[in-house]
Amino acid sequence: MPLIRSVIHMLWLAITVIPWATYAIIASLFVSRTTMYWLCARWLRLAVDSGTFILGIQNRVTGMENLPLGQTSAAVLLLKHQSTWETLCMPALMPHPLAYVFKKELLYVPFFGWSMARMDMIHIDRKDGRRAFSKVVEQGKRLMAQGTWVIMFPEGTRIPRGQQGVYKSGGARLAIQTGAPVIPIAVTSAKCWPRKAFIKRPGIVDISIGKPISSVGRKPEELMAEVESWIEAEMRRLDPEAYAGETVVRAAATAG
Repeated sequence: MPLIRSVIHMLWLAITVIPWATYAIIASLFVSRTTMYWLCARWLRLAVDSGTFILGIQNRVTGMENLPLGQTSAAVLLLKHQSTWETLCMPALMPHPLAYVFKKELLYVPFFGWSMARMDMIHIDRKDGRRAFSKVVEQGKRLMAQGTWVIMFPEGTRIPRGQQGVYKSGGARLAIQTGAPVIPIAVTSAKCWPRKAFIKRPGIVDISIGKPISSVGRKPEELMAEVESWIEAEMRRLDPEAYAGETVVRAAATAG
């Protein structure tokens, strides 16, 4: 049954994204970028709702009260990244427009990437090094000034369930240079939608939003270490089964 459900959901996404993206691209010629964002976010909401209806994946969100208030309040969201699920969920859940920081190659993905190219996102060429980060800061300042939150995955790629990647300091540096607070978010999506897996399984995905962490007067490595500490501790609280092996390893090391 999970295989059949996964096939149906994938077909639903493939079939609906083509007319929706086409409509959004045409509409972008006549509407503001903010309107364009919410138009695309509606498809993402349908993608998430279909994931609940077809796949049986449900979100359990905590900490929404930790999000900044105010129409133009700035924020840098730093998330645990385990699957495509949180990429779909965040625009559907958040009360502010979001600007993902992503590699420009995604713009060439038919329909999905083409519609992203018409949105106010931050796409970078990783080969540009420092110039790429300068672009992130420049566009991040502009976007946050108008009430758009910047969202980044500090580990850089999807991490298998129960594992921990290397947290890069780019998100912390952006927050420090813009003065925006950091919002750490833990997501247990791999319980239902494993990394690079076609077959998805029903269950509950916990999305835990932490309290804002001030970036004022902080050093990037110090700030990112605090973000990493909170996210990884929260991941172990939300999904202890995935990290059970760590306890065994620590016990063996202590015994040795």
